[in-house]
Amino acid sequence: MTYSRAWLTEPIRIDTALWYRNPAANWNEALPLGNGRLGAMVFGGITEEVLQINEETVWSGSSWPAENPNALRSLGKVRQLLFDGRPQEAAKLAESDLMGSPLRMPPYQTLCNLVIRREEPGETIWYRRLLDLDDGVAALRHQGSTDAIYEEVFCSAVHQVLVCCIDSETARGIHCTISMTREAGARSSVVSPNELVLEGVCDNGEGITFVAVLSIEPVGGVSYAQDDTVRVEGAKRLVLRLAAATSFRVPDPLLQCRTVLEHAPKDYAALLRAHRRDHRRKFRRVGLILGQGNHETLSTDERLAAVRDGKSDPGLMALYFHYARYLLLASSREGCLPATLQGIWNDSLHPAWESKFTININTEMNYWLAEPCGLGDCHLPLFGLLESMLRHGRETAARHYGARGFVAHHNTDIWGHTAPVDGARWGLWAMGGAWLCLHIGTHYNYSRNKAFLRRYYPIMKEACTFLLDYLVEDPRTGYLVTGPSLSPENEYILPNGNRGVLCMGPSMDSQIVRALFRDTVSAAEVLQRDSSFCAKLAATAEKLPPMQIGRHGQLMEWQVDYEEAEPGHRHMSHLFALHPDNAITPRNTPELANAARKTLERRIANGGGHTGWSRAWIACFYARLLDGDEAHSHLTALLAHSTQLNMLDSHPPFQIDGNFGGAAAMVELLLQVHDGAIHILPALPKAFKDGKAYGLVAPGRFTIDVEWKNHCVSAVRVTAKAAKRCTLRFSRPFAVEASITGGTLTPVGSDESGDYELVIKSGQTCQLTCDVQ
Repeated sequence: MTYSRAWLTEPIRIDTALWYRNPAANWNEALPLGNGRLGAMVFGGITEEVLQINEETVWSGSSWPAENPNALRSLGKVRQLLFDGRPQEAAKLAESDLMGSPLRMPPYQTLCNLVIRREEPGETIWYRRLLDLDDGVAALRHQGSTDAIYEEVFCSAVHQVLVCCIDSETARGIHCTISMTREAGARSSVVSPNELVLEGVCDNGEGITFVAVLSIEPVGGVSYAQDDTVRVEGAKRLVLRLAAATSFRVPDPLLQCRTVLEHAPKDYAALLRAHRRDHRRKFRRVGLILGQGNHETLSTDERLAAVRDGKSDPGLMALYFHYARYLLLASSREGCLPATLQGIWNDSLHPAWESKFTININTEMNYWLAEPCGLGDCHLPLFGLLESMLRHGRETAARHYGARGFVAHHNTDIWGHTAPVDGARWGLWAMGGAWLCLHIGTHYNYSRNKAFLRRYYPIMKEACTFLLDYLVEDPRTGYLVTGPSLSPENEYILPNGNRGVLCMGPSMDSQIVRALFRDTVSAAEVLQRDSSFCAKLAATAEKLPPMQIGRHGQLMEWQVDYEEAEPGHRHMSHLFALHPDNAITPRNTPELANAARKTLERRIANGGGHTGWSRAWIACFYARLLDGDEAHSHLTALLAHSTQLNMLDSHPPFQIDGNFGGAAAMVELLLQVHDGAIHILPALPKAFKDGKAYGLVAPGRFTIDVEWKNHCVSAVRVTAKAAKRCTLRFSRPFAVEASITGGTLTPVGSDESGDYELVIKSGQTCQLTCDVQ
């Protein structure tokens, strides 16, 4: 099996593991597994083990024209009403004429439950369940008065199967009944004593066809059909292999499942060995140690309870960081769909927010950690989604705005729908596609992959083309503004007391437009094309509204300095320029950085950060403001108030973006790259006294390892995989104790700047041993 039995007796000595003394009481305590396409939540039950299973393409709906035929006719009227200060009339007209149809997108759905009912093992003597992040394996050990079992479960990306292996440690063996169930829309059947099949169709028989095939392989003992279940008796070991497929990707899902099972090894050790090798190769690219804490004696839920009680546990934060990397690797593999609001894990036919792709921050936040954490290949599914949106996006641009190019609003789904949905106060925001396109530039900056850039640059250009047509002149100021739009998903108060959501030219829109124009120009320069188009982008960017500071000293959210109807709103959209973009930095734009800080203080004072992902974003903001202690306090609040017992983020309910955003904030504490420099430990909090991180990635394909003691840098290793020159920035100047191996280091600017130019041979590593002054 995976482990020596050492982990089954206290103390547990696995740094990258979640562990518990009891089975999961509900879905929010189960442990997640995934290979990008298949997902499972493992409950670790004693008499009834449940594996809730997902396949990424089990979605309701189909690809349909969702555009509103009245949109273009009413667009100008809505804009004029907004310019005239009549947002409520504009919203009424927009609701009827500018929204897509249907108004809701179809949901992502559960595949099935795999249920293993075991005979009562007698009184519980000892129990442990565990999720090993390093191996990608969930395991449990139960010792009862009459039986003892050991179970391992994993989702193999190599062989595209879910695998469950159960060992009995008594002569009596395993006695259990196995079934596959679904709330509706499917039926299961026993094909043989060694095979269960579940087949179903979404949407009352009119949608996607889905199939799951379970191979049942007892070692010793017997298996036989019992109605729609399989009964196993007396087995020393039981190996289950499950394959799943849908008609979204293949014409014959049943044939596909059987083909997958035929090619997957039957030998459990071979399956595990291949899975572990593949998983570790990616997971071990990055490491972080922040202190061991009390993980050896306290279970994960006990550690979370201690944090809620005010105890400090840096090691738990490191575990949270590793967990986020694990979750991205489990829910977003190359060739698969990107992570939804719930990653790949959903137990419902009607999940919250349809468990789709919400692209007014949530989907983007899912990928903030990908590049700096060495998981750039996990970023690739996002670009596949962008490609799938193009056809609908061009239709929406033409029919809703009379524009060329490609647009998407605040949500999309497996079908690539792009029309505005959910209602004008949420969905009439045409910047979702533009924001996603910024990830193209990010991936290129880290990977330096020109073939990638050549493939996806045309999408950036189409998004810019739409924006050029979409922008209109504000008669009040002369600036070019977006609209009708909104500042997701906030509401303002007019001087007459009326409230509005829709507006023209919210601050976030201008920030995104400016950023996309900048990145598209940079991409075109790399590819040496479209000089006249880029000149037009640069000229248009000069006509966008500048960021403004309001009467409270805050960064203004709208073009007019309105009061907010909800000062503690969960979205902080107008701080986009601070993070994830870097147009605002304390070094280059100190006044705007101070205004951003004031904005945060006002939001938090009024209850902001009450959702998991919002709290994670606040931590990112404070890290960018170089305030590590404040960022750490919000990461602590994220763990204490927005983290479930299985360490998944809670909006509530469960959303995965908070996990990814929290890990991204931790990266920002240790490494930031903007202003042309790689900043080492830019915002190290007091709570992280000693530690080390390895494998962090900076743009230009630099890999950074850093160690620190007593809050001071003690060693830095930089490996250059492409570029040969970079600027390193330290919070304080340092002296190099010994000669530098593999490169040369020269101070840049004044002695107080903390900047040093590093020249290093491509493919080599430069090591610095530092003594901070």
